[in-house]
Amino acid sequence: MIKIIIADDHAVVRTGLKQIIEQDIGLRVTGEASSGFELVEKISEGQYDVVILDISMPGKDGLATLKEIKKINPKLPVLIFTVYPEDQYAIRLLKAGASGYLNKECEPEKLIEAIYKVASGRKYVSEHLAELLASKLEETNSTPLHEQLSDREYQVMCLIASGKTIKEIAKELDLSANTVSTYRIRILEKMGFKNNAEITHYAIKNGLV
Repeated sequence: MIKIIIADDHAVVRTGLKQIIEQDIGLRVTGEASSGFELVEKISEGQYDVVILDISMPGKDGLATLKEIKKINPKLPVLIFTVYPEDQYAIRLLKAGASGYLNKECEPEKLIEAIYKVASGRKYVSEHLAELLASKLEETNSTPLHEQLSDREYQVMCLIASGKTIKEIAKELDLSANTVSTYRIRILEKMGFKNNAEITHYAIKNGLV
């Protein structure tokens, strides 16, 4: 029996996932968490075979939570399950230790397939993500500008490019507006941009939004 813990800040999503997962007799949801902090605490105290983790959660976001999990239990498979497209976060999260990446629009069968695959110690990537990884290996150009950003700076950059205001980003990431503004300044400095319009243009050109 594969024991699974689901981390998502929406109770309805957790309930729906549990119903889908437990239709398979080999899978059981034995834990739930509504925040990164709660997830880390439960993993420290309990035994699980697979973590299903959303990126966007209050307090400690998915990227930071993933790194914390890997410190506690490096071998514990973490399957990212999120609304964000693969082009935005998948490669960065796989580099950080995720075992797989799935978009929430996927078919239920794909979720079950991914759980079994990561539970066996392998990586799960979609056909699109496999092509994305292959293209990254083939790139001969210098490192893209956005690769210079920290995980949090990259996250803020994508949200700015998607048209969100500083206040909206602060609310979504559970940060102060001043902190988000500081991240924005760092992004502009590192990438050599002058304003949000240049950030948006870059993100669209590079398929990040």
